[in-house]
Amino acid sequence: MTATSDVSSHAIARARWRPAEIAFWILALSCAFLFPSRYLIMTDILRLALFTLSLDLILGYAGIVSLGHAAFFGVGAYSAGLLALHGIINEPVIALVVAGLVAMVLGFLTSFLVIRGVDLTRLMVTLGIALLLEALAERFSNITGGTDGLQGIEMQPILGLFAFDMFGKTGFFYSLIVLFLLFLLARRIVNSPFGLSLRAIKNNPLRASAIGVPVNRRLIAIYTIAAFYAGIAGALFTQTTALASLDVFAFERSADLMLVLVIGGTGYLYGGLIGAVVFKMLQELFQTITPQYWLFWIGLVLVVMVLVGRERIHRWVLWGPNLVIRQVFGRKAVVAVPESDAP
Repeated sequence: MTATSDVSSHAIARARWRPAEIAFWILALSCAFLFPSRYLIMTDILRLALFTLSLDLILGYAGIVSLGHAAFFGVGAYSAGLLALHGIINEPVIALVVAGLVAMVLGFLTSFLVIRGVDLTRLMVTLGIALLLEALAERFSNITGGTDGLQGIEMQPILGLFAFDMFGKTGFFYSLIVLFLLFLLARRIVNSPFGLSLRAIKNNPLRASAIGVPVNRRLIAIYTIAAFYAGIAGALFTQTTALASLDVFAFERSADLMLVLVIGGTGYLYGGLIGAVVFKMLQELFQTITPQYWLFWIGLVLVVMVLVGRERIHRWVLWGPNLVIRQVFGRKAVVAVPESDAP
């Protein structure tokens, strides 16, 4: 009984909102007013953050490595595009959910292949699924538009009230709301007994199985949920850009997720969000300075992070704010280095 109460108390403590989390989302909302001319790049960051969040659910919490996560992103993107192009579902929110469910079904069907192997096998299987879907999309160009993509996509106003504008303002708020709602769901999932069982599976699947955790069913469930999240991210891409092409299945899109998680960290939900912001800012900066060699500088930053350590860099970044807190409030700084599973 004591062990049960301790686990319950620990789960409640983990699920409690921290001031830093509230400040993070207030800052995200305030960006709409601080940078009114940057809606398009900020919307791109939000889409990438949601896409990365979907990978973190399986990599950071269940230990499933994937190099083909773009398969679900692409299915969601094309589903939303085809629904809008042919007038099947004109309301963007409903189409968004339907596109996510289509990707979810694909995730469920392919999860049985993924759970049969370990890291290297999973890498090859997930990559193969993405490459297969890209080849099929190119083969059936009469449906997907082939290399030209879907042409003539026109998105209806959201809920019949908010029309998409050329400056990306509506798309930004739409993407931010979707990201926040799905983040709340993901936060609830990882802080539930289901989420605790995923951590046990990641740490030691044999021990988790020995204590009665249904390992395969848990992995299938989280993989299916992650596919739903990736499909929603793909649908957001199509709805906010009115574009869907073979690029949505590209290997580079899956590889970028790995880079984002290297920057932000795995095993805590804010890692993907923070990593997406940093990655896009670095990408834009280096593309401005050296358009042809920006990947080299991104790679150099990643090498430095690996050699120096993310925690040490975090302490260096927070040295100034901590010093201000000590000087102004006369007490020890409350800002600390995040743990692997908490922001």
